[in-house]
Amino acid sequence: MEVKIGNTKLILTIGDITESETESIVNAANSTCMGGAGVDGAIHSKGGPQILQECIKIRKTLYPDGLPPGEALITTGGNLKAKYVIHTVGPICNGPMTQHQKQILKNAYQNSLKLALEKNIKSISFPSISTGAYRCDVKEASKIALKAVIDFLKQNPNKLDLVAFVLFTREIYNVYKTSLEEIFNANFDN
Repeated sequence: MEVKIGNTKLILTIGDITESETESIVNAANSTCMGGAGVDGAIHSKGGPQILQECIKIRKTLYPDGLPPGEALITTGGNLKAKYVIHTVGPICNGPMTQHQKQILKNAYQNSLKLALEKNIKSISFPSISTGAYRCDVKEASKIALKAVIDFLKQNPNKLDLVAFVLFTREIYNVYKTSLEEIFNANFDN
């Protein structure tokens, strides 16, 4: 599925984010930024040791206590097709999301996009942050994610060429598609 916000394409697709050919991909990291399970583990594994080496340096200098939830940092893409990896930490959920968790998730998306703009990156791929190991509800998280991205694109028109959500399964894709249709129709009255 594809929509346009200004001149920016926003697309939803099913696939493996480590194969994305966008200039940057977003890693749903844990606060250590040292790799882990799911998307995080796959990115570190396919990207190679350069990513971990940069994360270690950044942790020593900027984030000795770990990357705070909602914040983002950028490293090389190592052996990935993407030139950069933007690492961000989403909220951990154990039921319906609190307002604080919703804000953290929104910040994770928007801070990743801010970093992309700072580096003059024109294309970025996101996973569904916090809906795997961090157990946030996909429907609720998809609405927050999509609204955060759309709001950011409206506030920063025509700065990015492409924002992709690379979703791991057909089920997750279908939830995002329904949410995007609802938000897009509400925002743009098509």
